[in-house]
Amino acid sequence: MIPDYQTIMLPLLKIISDGKEHSTKEAVEVLGKEFNLSDDDLNEWLPSKKQKTFHNRVHWAKAHLKMAGAIENLQKGIFKITERGYLILKENPLSVNIKYLTSKFEDYQDMISGFRKSQTEKIFIPVEETQIIETPEELIESGYQKIRQSLESELLSKLKSVHPSFFERIVIELLVKMGYGGSIQDAGKAIGKSGDEGIDGIIKEDKLGLDVIYIQAKRWEGVVGRPELQKFVGALAGQGAKKGIFITTSHFTKEAADYAPKNETKIVLIDGEKLAQYMIDYNLGVSVENIYEIKKIDSDYFEED
Repeated sequence: MIPDYQTIMLPLLKIISDGKEHSTKEAVEVLGKEFNLSDDDLNEWLPSKKQKTFHNRVHWAKAHLKMAGAIENLQKGIFKITERGYLILKENPLSVNIKYLTSKFEDYQDMISGFRKSQTEKIFIPVEETQIIETPEELIESGYQKIRQSLESELLSKLKSVHPSFFERIVIELLVKMGYGGSIQDAGKAIGKSGDEGIDGIIKEDKLGLDVIYIQAKRWEGVVGRPELQKFVGALAGQGAKKGIFITTSHFTKEAADYAPKNETKIVLIDGEKLAQYMIDYNLGVSVENIYEIKKIDSDYFEED
């Protein structure tokens, strides 16, 4: 299990207690062994896929120790322990975390509070805040995922309530946004023309129309089982087709999800949850409400000639 960033603080401080210069990359490697992390743990990514989870947590453990004056950065990615860091280790604390650093160092308290204390009144961080174990990125991404899941649920509810013809149009627009069907006009002419043997439409695989994909798109209420997929595969065979997409607002049984045709036919299954996710990813039926930019120091800017 990957430790939270506060748990990493003391081991990190001990690792650099030799007084030598250390790199963040080295710290990640040594701490990974210290916590007996597996390759899967070390290669786990934050939901955004921008940074690995453990590396992110080591970064924030290092950032808080720096704010507390326990370590100092020498250059980009290189740091060492300070006299204050040695003082902390001399006390032999059971752990070093935000609560500990706040109780020891007022300058650290000032920095993470986001404002200066007045001379007549001391303001301390609520205990609840010192118990937060997620890094700022993790909190942001966790909030983002909750918002996205709520939006997916709303979209799926809308999809289940729209008229069948409008649902067809949504499917067309989505596939075109994903790079299929050429133009909306081309796709619109193709979709819904077949209407036989369980096939609801045909769409170009690419803009040149070198191949076609057959579609079944239904606002299903119940779970879609393997028999329905077998019928669809049979319909594809009747058309001499080898590629199909089965789209439903419901979901598939395990038997259906595991079903693989014996012939060369390839089918892609898109359930309601995945359909909603694709609509969000390709900005269909949704609009951007807010954009937040996450910025960091440009180390190159501060390099002196």
